[in-house]
Amino acid sequence: MQTYIITGTTSGIGLELVNQLLEAGHTVYGIARKENDIDHPRYHHVLLDLTETSKLADTMGYIVKENSSEASSFTLINNAGTIEPIGMVGEIDGKLIAKSIAVNLTAPMVLTGAFIHALAAIDMPKKVVQISSGAGRNALGGWSSYCAGKAGLDRFTEAVQLEESNKLNGVRLVSIAPGIIDTNMQQTIRESSTSAFPSVERFKEYKASGQLSNVNDVAEKLIGFIESDQFYKVDVLTDLRNL
Repeated sequence: MQTYIITGTTSGIGLELVNQLLEAGHTVYGIARKENDIDHPRYHHVLLDLTETSKLADTMGYIVKENSSEASSFTLINNAGTIEPIGMVGEIDGKLIAKSIAVNLTAPMVLTGAFIHALAAIDMPKKVVQISSGAGRNALGGWSSYCAGKAGLDRFTEAVQLEESNKLNGVRLVSIAPGIIDTNMQQTIRESSTSAFPSVERFKEYKASGQLSNVNDVAEKLIGFIESDQFYKVDVLTDLRNL
């Protein structure tokens, strides 16, 4: 029985990953600050705001302990993210910047560390998938917090993979950019003003011209990648559109 731990499971990629993984017969733990409507014997919802970083390690330890005797593998997918605040530095609220970094960077770092610690003595496939973004690799004005969080997540993942590659029973980590997907986040982006996000018209055009990827297709391709041998062969930083 494969066990997946996924953050941000109330909408978008996270919700679709849960549905497809349950259909495939896996056990899934979803961590989110809101409830969702999934009612399934192999789905366990953990109600937790990722900004409460002091609670994350204990939560991960509990999940692993609950499943360590039955699981054939563990996979952590740090999917949750926030695009906000959108705006120019000097004009956006510092508290929102701190919240952005907590969700996009601190929480994945803490959860990854707790995952590695909890599974250190267990010999089975152990994977961490960070849902990154092209914004972490190419800067955009108005997205400074989001760009910084995703860039930090990329560097963190590379560093941890160096550490884990020296272990006999290490975790395999990949930070993957999934492309531009038709989710609530994209709607938030399109509602931005030009003064807050100068590239907003380009993102409106993505929607209007049908260039946004379907969340079902992205989730299916991502699961296929995670469960394939290719997961162990690609660079730590990769892009789903190139696979």
